[in-house]
Amino acid sequence: MIRYLLKIFLLLTSPFLYGQIPSTNGSVVVSGYITDAISGEILPGATVIIQGTGKGTSTNAYGYYSLTIDGEQTLTAAFVGYSEKSIPINTNEAELRLPIQLDPHTQELSEVEISALDRNEQRKTPLMGIKKLDAATIKSLPVLFGETDPLKTLQLLPGIAATSEGASGFSVRGGNPDQNLLLLDEAIVYNGGHLLGFFSIFNNDAIKEVTVYKGDLPASAGGRIASLVDIRTRDGNLTQWQGAGGIGLISSRLTLDGPLIENKSALLISGRRTYVDLFLPLSSDENIQQSQLYFYDLNLKANYILGDNDRIFLSAYHGLDAFYNDDARMDFGNSTLSLRWNHLFSPKIFSHLSLVHSQYNYYLGSTGDEIENIDWRSNLTDYSLKYDFTYYPKAGDQVNFGLQSIFHTIQPAHISSPDPASTLQEIKVPSARSLEHGLYYGHTFQPAPRWTARYGFRLSLFQNVGKGQSFRFDDRFNITDTLQHRRGEIYNQYFGLEPRAGISWLATPHITLKSSYSQTRQYIHLASNSTSSTPLDVWFTSSPNIRPQIAHQFSVGANYLSTNNQWQHTLELYYKKSRQAIDFKDHPNLLLNEALEAEIRPGNARSKGLEWMSQYTGNRITGWIAYTLSRSERQSQWINNARPYLSPYDHLHDLTIVGSYQINDRLTIAGNWVYFTGNPVTLPVGRFDFQGGVVPFYSERNAERMPDYHRMDLSLTWRETPKPGKKWQGEWNFSVYNLYGRKNAWTINFVGDDDLDAYYKEAEKTYLFSVVPSITYNIKF
Repeated sequence: MIRYLLKIFLLLTSPFLYGQIPSTNGSVVVSGYITDAISGEILPGATVIIQGTGKGTSTNAYGYYSLTIDGEQTLTAAFVGYSEKSIPINTNEAELRLPIQLDPHTQELSEVEISALDRNEQRKTPLMGIKKLDAATIKSLPVLFGETDPLKTLQLLPGIAATSEGASGFSVRGGNPDQNLLLLDEAIVYNGGHLLGFFSIFNNDAIKEVTVYKGDLPASAGGRIASLVDIRTRDGNLTQWQGAGGIGLISSRLTLDGPLIENKSALLISGRRTYVDLFLPLSSDENIQQSQLYFYDLNLKANYILGDNDRIFLSAYHGLDAFYNDDARMDFGNSTLSLRWNHLFSPKIFSHLSLVHSQYNYYLGSTGDEIENIDWRSNLTDYSLKYDFTYYPKAGDQVNFGLQSIFHTIQPAHISSPDPASTLQEIKVPSARSLEHGLYYGHTFQPAPRWTARYGFRLSLFQNVGKGQSFRFDDRFNITDTLQHRRGEIYNQYFGLEPRAGISWLATPHITLKSSYSQTRQYIHLASNSTSSTPLDVWFTSSPNIRPQIAHQFSVGANYLSTNNQWQHTLELYYKKSRQAIDFKDHPNLLLNEALEAEIRPGNARSKGLEWMSQYTGNRITGWIAYTLSRSERQSQWINNARPYLSPYDHLHDLTIVGSYQINDRLTIAGNWVYFTGNPVTLPVGRFDFQGGVVPFYSERNAERMPDYHRMDLSLTWRETPKPGKKWQGEWNFSVYNLYGRKNAWTINFVGDDDLDAYYKEAEKTYLFSVVPSITYNIKF
């Protein structure tokens, strides 16, 4: 099968890489990188438009653009937070290398402004459900404990909701959290949370931008059916060394970046650490005094410009959460490493080769006298190779194609004892190895002056690889046979075609209408007993018994941009249907279960909804209002008597209001208010006698709901007055999470004294946070 994929890939690429590209008499191919005029950092997503024609392009993830023009023309380039630049083109050459440097706005609030040119390019794209956030926007919003968090900012957008109170995990359009593909510089991140999900692993000081695709994924992305969150870190300043950092109530951070070789190579180093453990000795509880609790993360990125046609990037991340006391130890964390090479075969052909390593580790150990010493280790490791090409035939025309292979290794659990005298029997749940391949092709073009269309596909191939084992089950999910597979044996595989298509029509100068369809497949899944992410969650792959999840999504929408470019309104309607959706039987056994497949009850899932967002960008006031009306249901012949039931992430109503007001050059106030319908849950609704005892009677699956959720957050940022000759600038940020102290339910338990009345129980609500004030001091130098 791999042989056939390679043949198709060569057929696609050979005309572009090895053939002659036809040229038009009198046309000029203008190409180059768009960068920050001060730091030299590349600007992905910047727009380049041919004045008077409406035709243009945007830079790719590495800041490169290519545009074919006829005769003498004027190009206009723009990017979020930068001044537009117009450049007349007058040359007799067939090719023109034109690097463009854009000047950043000097006003503080202007960092989050969006130019009219950039807004127009966004609304013409036939991709739907896409949103970009830059670091300045993320930084401006109030968050828990003052920790700026990109993932929590995404939860303020329509169609994206937190899985539980304070969690960085999220659900997109009613899907499970594992249906979101989370990428950090192209490396897959399997657990994006610190401190059981209350903080994300992404340090905003190191981030350039965050792009989220809700279901309508580009053909180059595969393996998930709900969303893609593409996080890109900064490349580093090519001209001078600079720094930024902050000191908060529970953590501090520091970022340094600058040139290794001026205008040729740059390095960025960023670190963050909590110091909750420094306050534990102040506790009156002796056990807490002897404990340690902290997390840290480190980012590193280096790039080197080899010449006009070649650039190399190296990105690395390592993070760890740790908890220690006299009796136990727990730590878990992510590590990623990405090596990427950009090469220009010609001004019209951009290539990108990446080698990526990603790992998630979990360790649990006991060392106390009352519990036998154990070591519990588990890990998930990926090795990935991706070769991607972009071809620019003409203005408004772009072709993307490439291939990708990932080797997955999952070690669910290995339990042993470090004590030679231990009587504990070693437990090792067999590892699962698999290969995931993808070959993709996408074409975006303008069939008519007001129309932009795209089509594409992804051919995906998933293979289970030995050494390993598989099971056979009867109709009641009992094991009837266990099969052993030798190392390197491919004992199961799935192959599928994933088409994508979309179109947009500029109906008037201010209104754009869009429609799209996408099919996606998912081969790796997550087993979890709760809506909040924990380190004990178990990842598992498709197998002879677990077929891949397949989703079809249809979307239609409209976009309105006001005459003064300050108001932008978007409205989207979507319908999504999935087959082989993963769910579990009642009271599943998910830990230390080598036959985890016996706990799964696949079925169908469907979701539909309306997403509305109105965004305002003024000189002093910015913000948005987002509302989602949705329904997400599932159905399995083995669950709920085969009747449909709500997804645990169904929110009928979800409303968010976000705003920021710059009072003056030194003082800014920002806030947000969030409301959504409570999550569906299964609760006991009665009790009855059974064989001399009293047992609870439960509702149908997810037939009850938690109380509705709402809260308000507020922040105030005060910037110090700049002084001549001062090499650094500071600012104070005061924020309050949950301003009016809403006690939102985290869990509901039923308690009572069985000796007094075995039939009477009271519902007891557990909440995590009331009013949480915080203060942070940030510096730049």
